[in-house]
Order: sequence, then C-alpha cells, then structure tokens
Amino acid sequence: MAKWTAYPYDLFDLDAAAVKKQWARLHAGDAEPLPKEAKVLEAWVLFHRGEFQKAFDAGLKAGGAGITVANKAQAIYANYVEKSEKTKLAMFQEVAARAEALQAEEPKNANAFYWQAYALGRYSQGISVAKALTQGLGSKVKGAFETTIKLAPKHADAHIGLGSFHAEVIDKVGGLLGRTQGADKGTGLKMFQQALKLNPTSAIAMVEYANGLVMLDGEKKMKEAEKLYADAAACTPADAMERLDVEMAKEELED
Repeated sequence: MAKWTAYPYDLFDLDAAAVKKQWARLHAGDAEPLPKEAKVLEAWVLFHRGEFQKAFDAGLKAGGAGITVANKAQAIYANYVEKSEKTKLAMFQEVAARAEALQAEEPKNANAFYWQAYALGRYSQGISVAKALTQGLGSKVKGAFETTIKLAPKHADAHIGLGSFHAEVIDKVGGLLGRTQGADKGTGLKMFQQALKLNPTSAIAMVEYANGLVMLDGEKKMKEAEKLYADAAACTPADAMERLDVEMAKEELED
C-alpha cells in the first residue's frame, strides 16, 4: 500500500494505560466500547496518537473489533490529511465496503453502520451531493446513521452525521425536493443540538452545527455560527483527531 501522508502536527504522547484511563472521554463521540483484546487497544493507541496508517494496519491485522479502528483511521485520514481527491474517494469507498461487510457479521455493531454512513456521506460530498442523491446514496447514508442511533442512542457523532445529512440535502436541492429524500430542517437542527448535549466538549459537533446553521439559514445565523466556530477553536484536543477538528475550526474563523 502507498505510504500515507504523515500526521501534520506533533504526535500525542499516549500509551495503552493513558488511552484506557481516558477511554470514556476519547470515545464520547463514537460510543465505541473499550476493547477486550490488547492488540485492538494497541491499534486504538496508534490512532489516538496520530499514527493513522499504523493504526489502520494494526486494526486490520487484529480483525474483529480491530476493523472499526481500521475504518476510523482510514476515514479520518482521508477526510483531513489526504491531498489527492481520487485517493480520498477510493478510501471512502473502501471504508464503506468494509463497514457493510462487518454489518453482516455483527448486526448489532453500531459503528459498522456509522462508518458506512460517514464514508458514503463524505464520498457524496466529494462527487457532489446532487449527483450522490441520483445514485441513491442519500437513503443509504440516512438509513445507516439512523440504525447507528437505534443501536447506540448516545452516539453523538451519528447525531452530527444525521444533522449534516438533513442540512446538506436541503442546502443542495432545496426544502421541497429535500423532503422527497427524507430531509427536514427541524430534524436536522434537533440532531445537532442532541449531539452537543451528548458530547458538550466536541469541537466537531460545534463546527458541523455551525455549518448546518449557515446551510439552513444563511446570513441570519452567521453570528451564532461564528460563536460556535470560536468555541470549537478554543477546545483543548485530547487526541490527534480532535486536534484536526480544532485546526479546522480555526480555519473557518479565518475565512
């Protein structure tokens, strides 16, 4: 496999003991249970440190619960670090396929549905939301996020994803057409609010909520959005992924 681009910031100084101790905090977003296998925990340590390719390899090698680490490492890397659009889209497709295969083996695994939805959602943004809707990806994304929440009601990140789905669809095709895709403004806003209730210190929840407000209400909500970006930029990241979210919030503020 081609070498992935290195994490652009300093790696986080975390080991297995630290990750175990901070597990609830680190996984407030994805509600992933603490792994029983040492090899899977080790893959998570690599992920939280910012060694995404090593985490991906270790997760795949461990199998089972390690597949979720591999999916998260590849999806987050593709979304934030990978520069090539072509590689990015191919990676999202790989994550979605792997997650879908995991659903067949573990139908109660919330993150098997979440990573399929996340990857297909990002892939849809990459090829254009309108184009993705004509390919039937919208209902797939929405359905997988909804299943995630059904299986794990406290999955803050799935609430963010579902909120973004509603906002993106309405933004790209309008409220009327959006309704035919199951998109609804009120539901979208409620999802973002619920995500922040479940994970109040989440920079990504603040950023996506801000994006959603701008997509749904434009200039009217710009002040509120800017406050959310500022709050997100002021968050203290606990791991490599959170650092990427905080940096993204800072960029939004500069724009």
